[in-house]
Amino acid sequence: MKNIFSVAVLSAAFLTFTACSSNAESGNYSDNASYSTYASAHDHAITRDMIQAAQEGWIQELIRIGEAHTSGGDAEAVAREVLNAHYDYATNPVLFKPTLTHGEQTFRNTKEGALAYFVGGNADFPNDSGFALTGYVSGTTEIAEVFIHGDVAIAQGNITLVAPDDSTVMVDKTFGYRLDDEGHLRIVLHHSSLPFAP
Repeated sequence: MKNIFSVAVLSAAFLTFTACSSNAESGNYSDNASYSTYASAHDHAITRDMIQAAQEGWIQELIRIGEAHTSGGDAEAVAREVLNAHYDYATNPVLFKPTLTHGEQTFRNTKEGALAYFVGGNADFPNDSGFALTGYVSGTTEIAEVFIHGDVAIAQGNITLVAPDDSTVMVDKTFGYRLDDEGHLRIVLHHSSLPFAP
């Protein structure tokens, strides 16, 4: 009886896969969940322009956190909004390596670790003073190159931020993105470092 059940399950799985593949290749999708899953991942295509816009948006969000702090608002609440809206913590691990971290706290494997880097105030991360609290007023991004494969993309380049005193800091950035079902880019990799100075 168990063998008959196993054969039935495998047969059903094979038929579902075959039907989905056939419809995907022909461009015909039904209302079946199997087809909609495929369609949601392929109806949208990541473009370099989307990545450019995402990085420019990230800079504006960084500025917004700083503005909340400068105006006496709740910078932590704003930073949480940014992490929830632009990073993929809700569904996947996010590989987050900020610029000014070292030792055991170099890699931040949790959203709380990322939040601490942006706004500080977490006793578990005593070296974090809040990168976003500097109050940057503007910034630019220069993408060196992108890699796009399906609903995943990786981009590396530079981001330059301008502080209130007009001083600038440039960091080397690598962002990894996943395209979600609504067509939004979610950050799954955030690696930042200062340029090498020989």
